[in-house]
Amino acid sequence: MAVKSLQYKQHTFSISYEIINPTAHIDLIFLHGWGSHKNLMKHAFGAHLQQFRHIYIDMPGFGNSTCNMALTTEDYATILESFLSMIEADKTVILGHSFGGKVATLLQPDVLILVASAGILVPKPFKIRAKIALFKVLKWTGLTQLRRFFVAPDAQGLSQPMYETFKSVVNEDFSEKFRAYKGKALLCFGTQDTATPLWTAHKIAALMSAARVVEFDGDHYFFLEQASSVAKEIEKTVLESLKH
Repeated sequence: MAVKSLQYKQHTFSISYEIINPTAHIDLIFLHGWGSHKNLMKHAFGAHLQQFRHIYIDMPGFGNSTCNMALTTEDYATILESFLSMIEADKTVILGHSFGGKVATLLQPDVLILVASAGILVPKPFKIRAKIALFKVLKWTGLTQLRRFFVAPDAQGLSQPMYETFKSVVNEDFSEKFRAYKGKALLCFGTQDTATPLWTAHKIAALMSAARVVEFDGDHYFFLEQASSVAKEIEKTVLESLKH
């Protein structure tokens, strides 16, 4: 593991990362999802894709990377753009899981691997909508001390800057950002995923000029058990891309 510091909007960020297969000629950058870290991605893919130089990154505010200001998804992409330049990494192939998929899309790699990517708005169940409405009433009446009972699991235990970040990124419609991506894309989604349902993969693919959807049995973290199969699809996609 290594750490690099960089400046962004008068704040200092320490970015933790790890490189595997350092002599390989094609860079493959891994971006984890919200509330996760680089070690989860390394656990899944570290033993696969040996022809690539793996670059595992803790995004600001997660794992061993710091964050003391509220960020947007665009901020994450700008910070990572600077970071990749610092470590002389190419944006050839970027894999993003969930929230990391949105950041990866903004980075405009040659080949984009979206694994259960967020970015398409999924209607909230009635129970969640009712909970939100009740919290708004309590907030209006001043009973904000009950907030902890209404905070989403992904937002619990966050620092104030990261909670503000969460509120900024959680309900983004990334349709136009997906439409703006002009490279080759591989979309790997789980058939039992409720966070980023399979239908969202097909919606994203329809927005892109060159995208392929591959369905896997499993939930939002299907890749932990099926990394070998995902790796084969990545190899096929990158090989096809290099031919053109």
